[in-house]
Amino acid sequence: GGGEGGGEREGEGKKEQEEVAKDKDEAAVPEKLADDDVRKKPLLWRMFYRLFPFLERIEDRRRLRANDHEFNRQFKYSGNTVTSSKYNVITFLPLNLFEQFLRVANLYFLILLIIQLIPGISSVPFYATLVPLVGVLCTTAIKDLYDDTKRHVSDYRINNRPALVLRDNQSLELRWRHVMVGDILKLHKDEFVTADLLLLSSSEPNSLVFIETAELDGETNLKVRQPIAETAKLGEDLKELFQFDGYVECEPPNNRLNRFVGTLEWNGNSHGIDNENILLRGCRLRNTKWMYGLVIYAGHDTKLVQNSGRTKFKRTHLDHVMNRMVFFILGFLGACVAVCFLGGLIYEFTYGYLPAIRTFSHYTYNPFVIGLIQIFSNIVVLNTFVPISLYVSVEVIRLGLSLLINWDKKMYYEPNDVPAIARTTTLNEELGQIEYIFSDKTGTLTQNIMTFLKCSIRGTKYGEVLGASDQSDGPGATTRSENKPKLEHLQSQETAERINFKAWNSYADEDFVFYDSNLLEKCQTRDPDCDEFFRLLALCHTVLPSTEEGRLVYNAQSPDEAALVAAAKNFGFVFKERTPFSINLDILNMKQDTKYEVLNILDFNNERKRMSVIVKYDDKITLYCKGADTIVFARLNEESRDLMKVTLEHLADYAHEGLRTLVCAKKELTEQEYLQWAEELHEASITQENRDMAVDTVYNKIEQGLTLLGATAIEDKLQDGVPDTIANLAKANIKIWVLTGDKQETAINIGYSSKLLTEEMRVFIIDEDSPEGVVRQLHETAKEMEGKLNSKNTAVSNMEEDGGQEQEEEEMDETKLGPPFGIVLNGHSLVHALKEDVKLELLNTAKKCQAVICCRVTPLQKKRVVDLVKKNDKKVTLAIGDGANDVGMIKAAHIGVGISGQEGQQAVLASDYSFGQFRYLERLLLVHGRWSYHRMTIFLRYFFYKNFAFTFSQFIFAFFCGFSAQTLYDSTYIAVYNVIYTSLPVLALAIFDQDVDEDNCYRYPKLYIAGQQNKSFNSVIFIRSLVKGIYASVVFYFVLLGITWLNVFQSGYEWDYQSFGLAASGALTVIVNLQIAMDTYYWNPIIHVFIWCSILSWLAVLPITSAEGLFGLLGLFLYNGVFYEVVSTANFWFYVPLAAVIALFPVIMVRSFRLDFLPEFVDDVRLKMKKEGRKKFIPKKPKRFKRRATFRRSGYAFAHQEGFADLITSGKGFGMEEDVVLQGHRSRLSAMFSASNPSSPLASKKMLHLPPKQMTFDAPFPVGPGRTSLAVPGAARTKTTAEVHEEGAETAVL
Repeated sequence: GGGEGGGEREGEGKKEQEEVAKDKDEAAVPEKLADDDVRKKPLLWRMFYRLFPFLERIEDRRRLRANDHEFNRQFKYSGNTVTSSKYNVITFLPLNLFEQFLRVANLYFLILLIIQLIPGISSVPFYATLVPLVGVLCTTAIKDLYDDTKRHVSDYRINNRPALVLRDNQSLELRWRHVMVGDILKLHKDEFVTADLLLLSSSEPNSLVFIETAELDGETNLKVRQPIAETAKLGEDLKELFQFDGYVECEPPNNRLNRFVGTLEWNGNSHGIDNENILLRGCRLRNTKWMYGLVIYAGHDTKLVQNSGRTKFKRTHLDHVMNRMVFFILGFLGACVAVCFLGGLIYEFTYGYLPAIRTFSHYTYNPFVIGLIQIFSNIVVLNTFVPISLYVSVEVIRLGLSLLINWDKKMYYEPNDVPAIARTTTLNEELGQIEYIFSDKTGTLTQNIMTFLKCSIRGTKYGEVLGASDQSDGPGATTRSENKPKLEHLQSQETAERINFKAWNSYADEDFVFYDSNLLEKCQTRDPDCDEFFRLLALCHTVLPSTEEGRLVYNAQSPDEAALVAAAKNFGFVFKERTPFSINLDILNMKQDTKYEVLNILDFNNERKRMSVIVKYDDKITLYCKGADTIVFARLNEESRDLMKVTLEHLADYAHEGLRTLVCAKKELTEQEYLQWAEELHEASITQENRDMAVDTVYNKIEQGLTLLGATAIEDKLQDGVPDTIANLAKANIKIWVLTGDKQETAINIGYSSKLLTEEMRVFIIDEDSPEGVVRQLHETAKEMEGKLNSKNTAVSNMEEDGGQEQEEEEMDETKLGPPFGIVLNGHSLVHALKEDVKLELLNTAKKCQAVICCRVTPLQKKRVVDLVKKNDKKVTLAIGDGANDVGMIKAAHIGVGISGQEGQQAVLASDYSFGQFRYLERLLLVHGRWSYHRMTIFLRYFFYKNFAFTFSQFIFAFFCGFSAQTLYDSTYIAVYNVIYTSLPVLALAIFDQDVDEDNCYRYPKLYIAGQQNKSFNSVIFIRSLVKGIYASVVFYFVLLGITWLNVFQSGYEWDYQSFGLAASGALTVIVNLQIAMDTYYWNPIIHVFIWCSILSWLAVLPITSAEGLFGLLGLFLYNGVFYEVVSTANFWFYVPLAAVIALFPVIMVRSFRLDFLPEFVDDVRLKMKKEGRKKFIPKKPKRFKRRATFRRSGYAFAHQEGFADLITSGKGFGMEEDVVLQGHRSRLSAMFSASNPSSPLASKKMLHLPPKQMTFDAPFPVGPGRTSLAVPGAARTKTTAEVHEEGAETAVL
């Protein structure tokens, strides 16, 4: 379905026409989509459609007609409105309440409220539960509404972008949300594509369109799309466009970004359309003034949205733990209630004192009925085992922690005015438990900027700025670079003087930075080696030049290639113009351009890993070649062998610094040698079998015996601080997976430059195409890993370790980073590795690695990789990216982080947290994440402790009140215990406490591991907190019971039940607040005020609740004058300190024993902090590994697809008629062969006639016939063997 199928071919029989039409029709029918190719509906909708399948609309094929809304409306296609929000006006209340009642505690309190509404059961008024429950629900609902409102605002901005639509014979400026399937849109340069469009025409020659697909696949290099020839003729003719009524039939909406199958029927002809004719939503129009396109898919049917996933309700690991522990507490509550029920029955049958209870309409004296009713009464009394204030406090703490992130100036990126934003307030503590990070590369780790940084020319290194002595030959340069750390190099670069290229070169770029003046001086003095080097860079490429606002701009298929040509321009070798036959250079501001005749372009591809160009100038024919070092070095002549050794050392230095390298070489050809090779190329191009292999063999023949010129080193600029961030996160036992759409070599190169991969790491590559091959590679990899893991030499990681500190610190910071393994997977291999029967094998193998890189992956594959780890390894995951292609994995991970970069705001809008640079991730996790986890866990431990201390005392009191469900404390004290007396200290602690300061969080990343292993809050710690609370309640209850046994007031009365309860409340308040003071590591004025004022509040509030004037008001304040009677006795003031000492002394002793004999790593760090004081932490200089003499890693990283060679040599990129281009090739080749070899068939102009346009090959002769260029959209299909034979083999060369 990807071929161009217009018209019937003349001279063909009817049978052949029918066969071709049948083949084309079959190709146009899309194969059945797999489950993973279609975006799944939400679970509730899937259940609904299972019940009512007749209501589900299943689209098996898309059918539409241009400019015919009546026809298209019958299919009820999706509009172009896109929503990323969770709620709307109708669904907000029911859906939000449903989500909130998924929390066990909320459901528990709803049931408790219903029980309290039953007359005769509760001794506590129902509004004591109703008010806080409504408060919790409203607080959470308001927070969720606020978060979702921001999503609605962002959706509104996107859906209301302007779009120029041709509708009803007029050009209308509408909003994106008004665009419909079948509309024809007009886009201008730098605009985002509104929907998935079929390209009709454009302003460029042959209606080519240049697009950037960074939001789809992360690649910033330009791609080319081209319409079919028939619609390209429409141009900008509005009358023709208004009348265009093409009928499109294609595959239904799916998430496959790299495939499209369909047909266009127009003017009685049927034309095949494929992915090269389609512009997807999210692409950006570049270097094209305008274009027209037909909307195929809109809104949620677009491939970008199909790959984005759905917004999910995310809950933290602690939320799940809290739910399990609430279940445990409910079980404990049930046990206590059962004891009270049995005790009540025993008391009733023994003493018979229980009063009659009114049940609805009458009194009952039946012990069993009374006992059953008392069950509910005891549930109400003991409900504070699970206080509703727990969830109110959790929400307040999370909000506070989110604000601290928002207000953190150290995460503010000033150049772009981007602050850190916590877009959700429910996931903060999860940041302290991350074990896997899934990161995009382009725009996340890198800046999308390629920079020509260094080069090696004939054995001399250029680009160093450490002094003149650094420009030396031979291996000495390698030794020097190993001994001097990169930090010194950077410092010297800051003080070095930047070369002002603009002073002598009017073509120079303002932003081109280079410091080594030696290279410029040699260029200006016409050093022959430098001349040839930069001449190669200016000639050997497939760049297309253009002029924008008087400035020369290069359009390249690869950003590396654009950087090299730009470097040559800045050094005076300006590539100005090209035609299918020539290239014009302006060398060192010469008044007249130098014109080079282009004879052949041997384009780059994945197998060759090199490209060459053959040019003629001054009757000299020269082949220039650039490519991977391993490929070019194997083709050098003997004279270059010594130079190769020196260049190898330079390349090793460049690779060690993470630079991307290419090797440059040349070869002088005689005319006879070239013509003989051209004939061999002709013979290879017309062979009927294995044509590609034959052409490659001929290409390889001419590319032998090369003379080495040098090497280039390009920096794919990382964002600031990326290597240090990755290294520190790795020390925190966080595994980092890079998921990128880039090529394998590019991804590996960035892995080394970012320190994700190290030279000491054993890196495995999984790149098989077949399922069996992938499984075999995974088995072999796992087997080798097991062998190395069992070896003593690889027991610990060989990643860079900190040095330069005293031995004590090295011992404290000794962190095993995991095995020294890394895995690189290709996208085609990942397809098989993610299948059900293989994915666990992949996961088990990858878990043994510290770093994993997946390249050439689609957005859907990114999401599936995250799901694989999340669902099967049960670890906390984080995904970080900056483009729309990262939205799926950001939504799938436990935590999604968006970087506000150059690829739009889609990733930010879908994220939970966002900021401006990758390096802030270190602070987000190691500081904010670790503190948030520590604060939340200490809050939970204390909260369960204080509520068990409070509630268990009421359970003890049941044994002294005949199990009558009588409360020990005043109802007002019960109501405000978790509001006034104990809430503020724990809130202050949970928002401001720091067990270690931020400098030590960076200094000792190992501290982070405690969160990953749930050391701060788990089942054991939870039970320990409950036991502490029970012990405290037993202590203050029975100590008070002993003191008050014979105690009387001055008036002669004994301490009654109210006095006993009031005294107990005083001791309880003091004990729990002193306990939180003992748990505080970081004291500040707020914590001081909250703790001590909470204790004093008991002395301030109780006089009010005991005042005579309030007695009996609203059925409350029944403790008239009790406070003054209690505090006026010496026994009370003796009792409170005594109970506090007895309750807290064991805690102090256990803690002291643990610190002395069983200290944890954090205890050692705190001890070291106390010794050193809170002084500023100065990062240590990293220790450099000395590279092994036998190790050399290639720094090659280049585009893995053909460039614009086909556009150039065919004339398509210049708007030239094919007849004219062919005539030029014909005349040139015929003249050369006529003069040299008249008997050659290539000397005959008759043999070089032009075939019909619909029969043209993918590429003309100078590129290499029979080779399919990935960059050329709408290219004609490759001829069949029969067709070639029929037309004559000689024609095949064209």
